[in-house]
Amino acid sequence: MSFINEFKLFEIKSKMSSCACENVSNIQLSNHVCNIKLPNDHLNNCNCNSGQEKFDDNPVRYSDGSVRLRNPNIELMDQDILYHLALGSGSHDLVEMFGDIKFVCMGGTPKRMENFAYFIMKEIGHKLPTGTTLMDISQYSYRYSMYKVGPVLSISHGMGIPSVGILLHEVIKLMYHARVKDPIFIRVGTCGGVGLEGGTVVISEEAVDGMLKPYFEVPVLGKMVRRPAKLDKQLVREINALSNPDDPYDTVIGKTMCTHDFYEGQGRLDGAFCEYTEVDKMDYLHKLQKSGVVNIEMEAVAFAALTHHAGIKSAIVCVTLLDRLKGDQLMAPKEVLEEWQKRPQMLVARYITRYLQTKGRLSLEGHGSMCVKSPRRFKLVQQESENYD
Repeated sequence: MSFINEFKLFEIKSKMSSCACENVSNIQLSNHVCNIKLPNDHLNNCNCNSGQEKFDDNPVRYSDGSVRLRNPNIELMDQDILYHLALGSGSHDLVEMFGDIKFVCMGGTPKRMENFAYFIMKEIGHKLPTGTTLMDISQYSYRYSMYKVGPVLSISHGMGIPSVGILLHEVIKLMYHARVKDPIFIRVGTCGGVGLEGGTVVISEEAVDGMLKPYFEVPVLGKMVRRPAKLDKQLVREINALSNPDDPYDTVIGKTMCTHDFYEGQGRLDGAFCEYTEVDKMDYLHKLQKSGVVNIEMEAVAFAALTHHAGIKSAIVCVTLLDRLKGDQLMAPKEVLEEWQKRPQMLVARYITRYLQTKGRLSLEGHGSMCVKSPRRFKLVQQESENYD
């Protein structure tokens, strides 16, 4: 590394430190101004009044609410290519394209999130210019789909922890490059209920893994790194408050178990392998129920942990497609399943609409279009993204 880059890296790391709060005992508290903004759930652990502030490994943001990356290497790069979104910090004007984003909504399939984009457009009264239509901003990645509707991003995350993890790394970096302030991430999906009938909407209050541990473990450089899988409690309450007593289904708050697998990991009897009995399965599901688990899916732990680590408020709203205590396979007709999948979208749309109306940020026109600032680099980004087949 050159001397210039070494100096720049030192300067960046200095800016990314936990601010002067670590040395606050050496200065006058009355004159101390912290440059870092902590999420609400971390403020309770702060001992600023006693002259010391606990930062340990908790996520932080800059004082203006913008996302603060935990990676000093990004600033040293000539261009940061978001391979799986077909975007780049040097090829696209990311501030122009995404700077007004407030909500990032994620779901499994491209079609579901395209439908959600059109649904939220109608709900918030967003208008497209005559002769235009919503475009898939990440169409050249061939992996995820992304639609922008005013201050809302609707993105597909694929299936399982690896897929949602890759997407979150790049979307969090996108928020950073676009200088988005205080974004809110919401996963809108489907799940299996544990003692809940199909069609029930579940707002996750906590995410646990298959061993009922409330954190996400990932091996990094041969060492296991553990990150708390925390969701924003206030956001959970605010979304739940918008459930309507007249809705023809129940909306509940509960613990969500996240697995690495659809079959054995969830105790199904219909996989290619099954080396346990139905009695074993039922004992396990009843154990989950007693521990407070109300649904099972495959993304919650990674989603909660990575957003929390980035200091981003997040929530998960899913609909149950079946009660796992009564079977393993979907029995409801396709039309019924499609109607059920709209239920969490409707609840999230209520929250977004209410928020925008309250904050006065209701966008009524414009659409998510490309803003290329370097055609040469834009072509390079397309080629690099396609190379990741």
